[in-house]
Amino acid sequence: RMEAFLASLSLVALAEMGDKTQLLAILLAARLRKPVPIIAGIFAATLANHFLAALVGQQVAGLLDSPAFRFAIAGGFIVMGLWALIPDKFDENDEPKRRGAGVFLTTLIAFFLVEMGDKTQIATVAMGAHYQNVVAVTAGTTLGMMVANVPAVLLGHKIERILPIRALQIGAALMFAGLGIWIGAQTAGWV
Repeated sequence: RMEAFLASLSLVALAEMGDKTQLLAILLAARLRKPVPIIAGIFAATLANHFLAALVGQQVAGLLDSPAFRFAIAGGFIVMGLWALIPDKFDENDEPKRRGAGVFLTTLIAFFLVEMGDKTQIATVAMGAHYQNVVAVTAGTTLGMMVANVPAVLLGHKIERILPIRALQIGAALMFAGLGIWIGAQTAGWV
């Protein structure tokens, strides 16, 4: 349980640095200027999104518990490592429209939708499949998102000057690739 939690937390916290959802957190903080409901909206959206992602991963792994599926998970982590090296861009089409909704609801909806298909959501599916522990994976990935996004909300664009985003992206890529290699080696019986 603890391994699933800590691996999920560290992978997502690093992968989120410079990610589209972190850019959204900075944009929301700059536009709406209400950090508490923004942080609460990010937490609620992430909790819901990542719970569903971890559940999907666990269910799929339960149905496909074979060496081929475990190799596919390993390959998925390696691909996630490569994807982590590609910086995300945030364009005007991704910007949330605030049509009378409160700050919390605006953040909740925008964050949930932008996270769909994002590398951290896909990583959560893979972690759920690998660890078979929805609660530990959801708790870890949600906390990882908060570790990355709360400072982004509170510090805004200053975060890029404080944290070496490119170094964190490389660290995330190495962690994803390392986990993929480890799972592949375990499945092959080398470890």
